[in-house]
Amino acid sequence: MTETTIYKILPTPLWQAALKEGVFRGAGIDLADGYIHFSTAKQVRETAAKHFAGQTDLQLLAVSVEILEHDLPGKLIFEPSRGGDLFPHLYCDMPLAAVEWVKPLPWLESGTHDFPTP
Repeated sequence: MTETTIYKILPTPLWQAALKEGVFRGAGIDLADGYIHFSTAKQVRETAAKHFAGQTDLQLLAVSVEILEHDLPGKLIFEPSRGGDLFPHLYCDMPLAAVEWVKPLPWLESGTHDFPTP
């Protein structure tokens, strides 16, 4: 995989809880599936539209693939999912040190999220 950055969309309260705890353990779907779901840059807008449409108070996390692969060898796996696309899945808690940046992901009246520029 040639991805250097992957993305996670989170409700702000979940991100704030991760900051307090010092680690991100996953959202509800992550905990149910046994891994933390991420999206590549090409996938993240579709992920937002499919799973977060209409939701406000979201954060977009940019996460370093290099840090995850270095610090957690074998735990980040790109696996087929929606439409056969390879999606990044992390099979453990995510250390906050892997987060490159966090930016708000507001919902616009036009019916889409306003993605920040990196």
